[in-house]
Amino acid sequence: MCTTSGQAAVLLSLLNICNAGDSFISTTEIYGGSINLFSFTLKKLGIECIYIDKNDSDQEISKAFKPNTRAVFGETIANPALTVLDIERFARLTHQHHVPLIVDNTFATPILCKPFEYGADIIVHSTSKYMDGHAVQIGGAIVDSGNFDWTCGKFPGLTEPDESYHGISYTDTYGKKAYIVKARMQLMRDFGVYPAAHSAFLLNLGLETLAVRMKQYCENTMMVARYLEQSPYVEKVNYPGLESDENYALAKKYLKGCSGVISFIIKGGKENAMWFMNTLHLASNEVHVADIRTYVLHPASETHRQLNDEQLAAAGIDSGMVRLSVGLESVEDIISDLEQAFSSLTI
Repeated sequence: MCTTSGQAAVLLSLLNICNAGDSFISTTEIYGGSINLFSFTLKKLGIECIYIDKNDSDQEISKAFKPNTRAVFGETIANPALTVLDIERFARLTHQHHVPLIVDNTFATPILCKPFEYGADIIVHSTSKYMDGHAVQIGGAIVDSGNFDWTCGKFPGLTEPDESYHGISYTDTYGKKAYIVKARMQLMRDFGVYPAAHSAFLLNLGLETLAVRMKQYCENTMMVARYLEQSPYVEKVNYPGLESDENYALAKKYLKGCSGVISFIIKGGKENAMWFMNTLHLASNEVHVADIRTYVLHPASETHRQLNDEQLAAAGIDSGMVRLSVGLESVEDIISDLEQAFSSLTI
């Protein structure tokens, strides 16, 4: 089911199974907009988000589950920490507690990762990113595997009669399609977050070249990541395609490429990070990401600026961190631009 934005897809994916008084679990390393949605807006609606460190033991994570927990949420490749979710492990844990695993697969796209193959139940995308690829439309999508058993007793909204829609039971009437049909008949109808026809047309144009573009993003970005790894101006590079990255083993297991986004920490902290970004010529400072053009962004003061220091640390964000979205320009030109910007720094 397509939506007006990735945020709308995330919102509806949870509202479809969570009511006031319910809770859900999320990893801390997720997009800043999702953190705000979970921590404030959903909280006002009476839905609690319980954050967990995805590196905790199974026992520690299991302690976060409550009788009213209705889902677990995580990102395949976290924005902007660039960590990789151990999908198979989280699917096993969530299913032990009879709740679904929702995975935001925006950065990986279905070209690089298919979370359903590892046990995920629901996938959400911001189609504004790689699926579009050209920054011409805002959109999102919810994809239901049809594999989760909603009749386990925790999801009356799917099993009991819906008074707003002729008293039907979604599971009785639609079987494996129950979740996505409920999202369409109930939430899409009530919230009206359906994409405009022209937006859908533009998205489809992007999808037709997605496989070709993702291959080139991955090739360009690996070369840039290796350059950054050797730079004396860089304290740390986060890119799971690098053998030195702590997420390399998970990336090899789940991904056919690590997409086109890198985050790295510049020596000298925020001041040097901002100077570096402002000195770039080819790359521009944009909140957008995953485009054919190369963009940079300072997460701590832009996408995640609403977070306090503790929340930033939990999300894997340092004040000197720059998020680099590598585009499809000549990789030699991209590296040359980074090099001239670094040369202006004092460390």
